[in-house]
Amino acid sequence: MKTPTILEMLQAGAHFGHHVSRWHPQMKPFIFTERNRIHILNLEKTEAQLNTVLPAIKQMAAEGKQILFVTTKPQARELVKQAAIDCGMPYLTERWLGGMLTNFSEIKKLIKKYISLKDKQAKGELSNYTKKEQLEISKELEKMDTFLAGLVTLDRMPDALFIPSVQREKTAMTEAGKTGVEIIGICDTNANPTKVTHVIPANDDAVKSITIMVHLVRDAINEGKLAQKSA
Repeated sequence: MKTPTILEMLQAGAHFGHHVSRWHPQMKPFIFTERNRIHILNLEKTEAQLNTVLPAIKQMAAEGKQILFVTTKPQARELVKQAAIDCGMPYLTERWLGGMLTNFSEIKKLIKKYISLKDKQAKGELSNYTKKEQLEISKELEKMDTFLAGLVTLDRMPDALFIPSVQREKTAMTEAGKTGVEIIGICDTNANPTKVTHVIPANDDAVKSITIMVHLVRDAINEGKLAQKSA
């Protein structure tokens, strides 16, 4: 598994953290220095973490585990969605659905209902309903498309969440903590890494930095799946 060089990560701005006033003390082991009151991440530590985290992700995929990609960060949504599709994993890029993990049985029912309605729509079976009912179903489907389209392959509780911006997804983090679901997370200098199972210390705002890390996770999953097929 090829990881990016420190130079490549530097060019992507992966080392830039937040203003020193916003740091989380638990990130101290991953911080190299501060420059103009901005914390600078130690990319040697990032490299070391990637060399541990990526094989763990590959192993998860090889074992057939499901990793749910989660982001509500505007600049990461399309990138994360496409990466999840590319490695055949479910994704959630709009608001977090309350109870997604803590009340998964109800979320599963909602996903089943969505799949059933989409199937009826594709087969033209909605024409059996009255015009008023058809309009109501269409409105419901439009809303469901936004929140559930990326979850149709999620037939069971996810084994892990991949969160490219740990600090932003607080509800997802809380629910994962309550249910014991593992977290693969990009931790910027303002995040609490103690709540993350597999820590990737990096800039979680710059698109180039996010892209590198998301693609590494995607590729590790695909390698794991390939290993599973050839086993």
